Amino acid sequence: MSSNNTRQQSWKVPASIISKRTSNPIRAIVDHIKVKPNANKSMISLALGDPTLFGNFKIHQTCTEAVSKQLHSYKSNGYPPSTGYLHARQAVADKFTLPETAPLSAQDVIITSGCSGALDMCIGVLCNEGDNILLPRPGFSLYQTLADSKGVEVRYYDLLPENNWEMDLKQLESLIDDRTATVVMNNPSNPCGSVFRKQHLLDFLAVCERNHLPVIADEIYCDLVFSGNEFFPLASLTTTVPVLAVGGLAKKYLVPGWRVGWIFIHDRNNVFNAEVREGLNSLSQLILGSNSLIQAALPDILHKTDPAFYDETRVQLEANAKLSTDILAKVPGLKVIVPQGAMYVMIAINVTEFKDIENDIVFTEKLLGEESVMCLPGSVFQCPNFIRIVFTSPPEVLQDAYTRMAEFCARHHV
Repeated sequence: MSSNNTRQQSWKVPASIISKRTSNPIRAIVDHIKVKPNANKSMISLALGDPTLFGNFKIHQTCTEAVSKQLHSYKSNGYPPSTGYLHARQAVADKFTLPETAPLSAQDVIITSGCSGALDMCIGVLCNEGDNILLPRPGFSLYQTLADSKGVEVRYYDLLPENNWEMDLKQLESLIDDRTATVVMNNPSNPCGSVFRKQHLLDFLAVCERNHLPVIADEIYCDLVFSGNEFFPLASLTTTVPVLAVGGLAKKYLVPGWRVGWIFIHDRNNVFNAEVREGLNSLSQLILGSNSLIQAALPDILHKTDPAFYDETRVQLEANAKLSTDILAKVPGLKVIVPQGAMYVMIAINVTEFKDIENDIVFTEKLLGEESVMCLPGSVFQCPNFIRIVFTSPPEVLQDAYTRMAEFCARHHV
């Protein structure tokens, strides 16, 4: 053995730096909740944003038939191109292009492994270790997980509950410096259920224009908006700010487990052409493409689904949102920020009105222990003294859960 060998002399296999700095803010808090549900009451979870859990939201039959057709064709079982089948990318582009304001071709679309995979690629292509990224507060916790894992500093800009969760644009702009790589904008919002006004989006884009700041637009809940509100794709409102917009099948088509998402490269002035497009192509090769079977079915899923399916989904969600608002707004100690879209509602807890509830985490623990109702504390979204509720359960389940919450609040009210 060479005397210059500095190799360790015993087994020691450490985890990587990337793995050590990767964590889920939800798990970091929820895993420390040690309270068990009340064994005398059935468990109701209002915590997980999965519309399939109770079976009341179902994908349209034409979509399952489209997948079945591809399955039995035996033509979609191999490796697809890492950026997606050309015909799948063309189908997505044809579905979502806005020729006058936000044109898309197949070359502007990358198929990804779910919307989370799209977010991972977008942050990965725009941010270097040591850069900073602007994220909404409250916001989807995965944004922080992805940034932390890449060694990117997170800076939070505030969403204002008193203004239907609109962005605090002055505070947002104050966070920008030479190392700010991008800003993530989520509309409609998880966890807030907010839908931004057109003028507010234009004001946001003006900030990005002044600071030459590219945008990652998380629009996975596109079109899931309630009466009196309208969804505007961010890229349709600018000809100058480059936008990477992400979306997918998960929410609008009610199939989060199918794991097909996409990135739209909106780049009227070829800002992304020098490096970012090729960078996205390179990053797509890390997993060699998303689910081949679902990709192959995209033309039928996107273009042959009865439009009534989308309307029925929105109507059902809006009815559940109204039920949630009508009941919980009457509960002492709670303040409901009325949702405008998506599948969520944020509820403020006035802790001064409760005798033994100091914060949102204690509220969540006690509610689970006494009533077997689970919701997420706002702290997992960087928003203390709020709770988030997912209202995709059947109305009778929601009614039961809210009745228990009202009884719980009455017991603990001063």
